[in-house]
Amino acid sequence: MSTVASKILATVNAPYGAGVSAWELAQCISSVDAMKNAYGPTFSFFTEVEAKSQHAFIEEMHLDASAVKAVAQHLATKVPFPVALAA
Repeated sequence: MSTVASKILATVNAPYGAGVSAWELAQCISSVDAMKNAYGPTFSFFTEVEAKSQHAFIEEMHLDASAVKAVAQHLATKVPFPVALAA
C-alpha cells in the first residue's frame, strides 16, 4: 500500500473505528450507493483529508473524477461548509 493510501486510511478509519481498505474507500468515494456502506469514512475523506492527498488517492486508485465529484456534491448538501472536491 502506498504512503498516500496509508495516511488517508489512518485518517478515515480512526474516528469511526472502521477498517475500510483502500479499495473499499475508493468504491465509496466514487459511488453514492457504495458510500452508504461506509458513510463515516467517506465523509471523513471529503472533509478531513487535505485536497492534495484526495487528488493523489483518486489518481492512484484510477477513479473517475466525475464520479468522485458527484459523491462530494452529494455530501456537500449535508454540511454548512465547502467540500473541496464538490466544486
